Amino acid sequence: MLTYLLRRLFFAIPLLFLIAVVSFIIIELPPGDYLTVYVMNLKQSGEAIDEAALQVLRTRYGLDKPLLVRFFIWFKGVLKGDFGYSFMWEKPVSQLIGPRLWYTVLISVLATAFAWVFGFLIGVYSGIHQYSIGDYTFTVLGYIGLATPNFLLALILLWAVYVTFGVSLGGLFSPEYANAPWSWAKFVDLLKHIWLPVIVIGTGSMAGLIRILRANLLDELEKPYVIAAKARGVPGKELYWKYPLRVAVIPFASTAGWVLPEIVSGAVVTGIVLNLPTVGVILLDALKSQDMYLAGSLVMFLSIFTIIGTVISDILLAWLDPRIRFE
Repeated sequence: MLTYLLRRLFFAIPLLFLIAVVSFIIIELPPGDYLTVYVMNLKQSGEAIDEAALQVLRTRYGLDKPLLVRFFIWFKGVLKGDFGYSFMWEKPVSQLIGPRLWYTVLISVLATAFAWVFGFLIGVYSGIHQYSIGDYTFTVLGYIGLATPNFLLALILLWAVYVTFGVSLGGLFSPEYANAPWSWAKFVDLLKHIWLPVIVIGTGSMAGLIRILRANLLDELEKPYVIAAKARGVPGKELYWKYPLRVAVIPFASTAGWVLPEIVSGAVVTGIVLNLPTVGVILLDALKSQDMYLAGSLVMFLSIFTIIGTVISDILLAWLDPRIRFE
């Protein structure tokens, strides 16, 4: 198991470098650069353009260097923990995204746990109690969850909480705690707000996980070895949990590779709607203004979640099915 894990981590290292290259190239694909967008905004507002000042800024930001040179300068800094300089915010990227990235990770981890725990429990219940009232109820709720965009669900819950309790849960903190130092009162205030984005972001993935596990479990329960075990009088607990569920959960576990990055990407739009201090708003602004170092760093961080999710998926699959370790 350890050898398998080390091998998967070893293959992840060159993949990280490839992701960094692709992320940087994608940011550079649109014509022009940050100063091009800056000049266009100046022209639209009717302000004068100082060509000498633009040339100074171009040299200062390294925009006069070839693409390949800029990439290796940026990547060399990334290895040292320096993610470059944000042109738009005029501060180092690490200072800008540090707190936001931690909030994004916190919300994403909690949303993933919410989706997996409730997706597993409801999926097992629906598979074992096929065509029951509970199964029909969860099926309808699951399809609603799949069809409802996260941002729309966020708006509905915000409206429902405000109408019912007269409280606005936008953001992660109340106004009096937004810039206050950490304390027990601020932590309690965080708990009062964070449940909303966790439910909103986790619901979409949970609905898909329920359908996957239910379908796999129903397929497994119709196989001859389960029918034979029923005929021999094997108790229901052992019949369901020992073999069929362990096999049915393999495709469920394999989805970890896309559930985690899907939740992170869902947090981007939801973060804008709920006014969360996550990377969503600054990522959108960085892409629009072609702030390449900021946007490239954020895209790379979001891509890393895909690798983390894939490694988690591989570990779960190897634990559930030992044959995978020898492939």
